[in-house]
Amino acid sequence: MDVYEAVTSRRAVRRFADQPVPRKTLERVLSAAAWAPSGSNLQPWHAYVATGAPLAEIKKRAGERLAAGDSWDEPEYEMYPPALKSPYRERRSAFGEQRYGALGIPREDVEARQRAASANWDCFGAPAALFCYIDRDLGRPQWSDVGMYLQTVMLLLRAEGLHSCTQMAWAKFHKTVAEVLSPPDGLILFCGMSIGFEDVTGGDARTGRAPLDETVTFVDGC
Repeated sequence: MDVYEAVTSRRAVRRFADQPVPRKTLERVLSAAAWAPSGSNLQPWHAYVATGAPLAEIKKRAGERLAAGDSWDEPEYEMYPPALKSPYRERRSAFGEQRYGALGIPREDVEARQRAASANWDCFGAPAALFCYIDRDLGRPQWSDVGMYLQTVMLLLRAEGLHSCTQMAWAKFHKTVAEVLSPPDGLILFCGMSIGFEDVTGGDARTGRAPLDETVTFVDGC
């Protein structure tokens, strides 16, 4: 797949087909993704890939917590600033309107929105998931390195005909994930990533992007 095609066809897919992802494919993707850039080649990412029974157990335990109305785990990092300023506030609001509007859920129906959000913890039906950790002693530059690694993984998945969805939502159930994966205490769960073949019967809407002149400034003397 052409690089431009991989970039422009990548999106957060929230409907996956019940079709296994071959282990060799995941190994090929993650071996190549190891070449993602990182400052001083620290390679600060720690990826755990769950399929089969372990992933089913994570989903089951998360589902049981949701059904019991358990509160989320104490956050280990701040996902968003308490008060998003413009234009980020408007972009986030527009995403919510499009996401839930496509599901026919109005803004005021909080319960329905919560039910839709709960699909996160079933990985949207995906048969594979990557849980990405980072050492809690590392700083912001290393977190950005992890972002570059995850983007590299997602683009390579597209080259294999697969789709993905990164989910900070899993950080809210980081204790549940740890019960199954048993990561060292020194790691923080940054996000999960659902991986699989898209269920094309769903027809998820794709979110737009800001125009170039809103996010890029050319300084070329012209």
